[in-house]
Amino acid sequence: MDLERLLREKSLPLTSTERSISLSAFDLVGFTLQHELCYTNVLTMLDLAGIPLRAEDRDEQDPIVAAGGPGAFVPEPMAPFIDLFCVGEGEAILPGLVASLKESRGARREERLASCSRLPGVYVPLVSPALPLLPASPPLPASPVVQRQFAFSFEDAYLPKSMVVPSVGIVHDRAALEVFRGCSRGCRFCQAGMTNRPVRERAAETVVSAVLELVRCTGWEEVGLLSLASCDYSAISRVIEELTPRLEGVHLSLPSLRMDGFSVDLAARLQKVRRGGLTFAPEAGTQRLRDVINKGFGEDSIATCLNEAFSKGWDRVKLYFMMGLPTETDEDLDGIVDLAQSAVRAARKHGRRRASVTVSVAGFVPKAHTPFQWERQNTMDEFREKGRRLKSQVKDKALSLKYHEPEQTFLEGVLARGDRRLAGAVERAWQKGARFDGWSETFSLSLWLDAFQECGLNPADYTRERQRQEPLPWDHITVGVTRDFLWRERERAYDARLTPDCRTGCSVCGVNCVEATALFMVRGKEGGVIGSCASD
Repeated sequence: MDLERLLREKSLPLTSTERSISLSAFDLVGFTLQHELCYTNVLTMLDLAGIPLRAEDRDEQDPIVAAGGPGAFVPEPMAPFIDLFCVGEGEAILPGLVASLKESRGARREERLASCSRLPGVYVPLVSPALPLLPASPPLPASPVVQRQFAFSFEDAYLPKSMVVPSVGIVHDRAALEVFRGCSRGCRFCQAGMTNRPVRERAAETVVSAVLELVRCTGWEEVGLLSLASCDYSAISRVIEELTPRLEGVHLSLPSLRMDGFSVDLAARLQKVRRGGLTFAPEAGTQRLRDVINKGFGEDSIATCLNEAFSKGWDRVKLYFMMGLPTETDEDLDGIVDLAQSAVRAARKHGRRRASVTVSVAGFVPKAHTPFQWERQNTMDEFREKGRRLKSQVKDKALSLKYHEPEQTFLEGVLARGDRRLAGAVERAWQKGARFDGWSETFSLSLWLDAFQECGLNPADYTRERQRQEPLPWDHITVGVTRDFLWRERERAYDARLTPDCRTGCSVCGVNCVEATALFMVRGKEGGVIGSCASD
């Protein structure tokens, strides 16, 4: 906020970090749409760079504005501001896209974008405009479908050998290496688990070599082994064994741990001095609701995990849950505190007198391309009432509980399943001063409510339940998993029926795993078979 004010006061443009080149001087400007509450910041950056906000207002001198990341799977709320969306993985899309833009330099902007629109995985709103969707509207005319692109072989995908080391402290202040991509567990609320299929791994020797080179080039004292579920990496034990004696003074970290004894054992091997904390995500308070969301572990696993953690010397455990999940009852909600209290009891059983258990509860937001994309989202009042119910049950000083702001959850839900009409509200909220909407200290719901009203929109239209055959604003974006598979998983959720891990049995989701599986079996050294999809 302070830098934006300073740049405007001094009439200075937003520039690149390394050479202070104005953003408007680049051929291509790319944004990763990682979270819906970052959307107004995209407009701030375009405006500070002197780039017209709307694609239709740009001319030959303006950069091509691209966007990717999770937000590209539901592109319409940002479509008027973006020249082209990259739907899928950069390794598969960017080489062809950059080559096309390079070859077409000097041509008219419309011709260049039209050429890009013919590339696999590239969505150009101005070339293939999607009509806005009204509640209960009739089906739209067929429009070109954009298919998510992914790198079949992750072993052969681009692997960074160095990273830019910032001169100031940053949030994720460490080197990072992605060990595998995708997730085979099939949690029904998880968009990333659906949109990053299939699972593809890097060989152990590739990871070890890359980590050593990153440390040599950057000097970082921590390396994160990244993925959606790092404990599921088939070569994780071998990688740790080979790196530990060779990384003197460098800490290895795993960003995600399963609730089982194996995960705790891994953490114990990585943390010689156990003064930090462990974070787990049970997600739901009862086994019934964990089965609904296909979380895939039982009460015995949770008990074993907690006992292992405290017996091996940890004093702090953080537990993540969601409230407002489909079929949730008061019993499921109360189970959150019951489970947290059982963690406190486990700590005392193992003599951890200073132990603390922190519970963080987020409001559930139905996401596109998941089995819950049709669900109704709880209202702000419902989330607030549930949060207060949970807080009122916390009596133990060793247990603390906090829940996310319902107002931000509400806005995230509106934008997460939005159509192109929302773009006007995004722009109007930004004009009113909306910035950094993911920060509670700068978020203002009133700005957004005023923007919705001025644009003639009822935000409840976006958080309501959807019907099975109802057209959805993201129907022209396909990520691989089929609509039939997602609906079938929704039905299994309502029956609290589990779907097996993709590594143990194919669920016929529609993703073409066959070629990726063949490449993994040829190049991977550690096993870990990926299930191939019977629908192909």
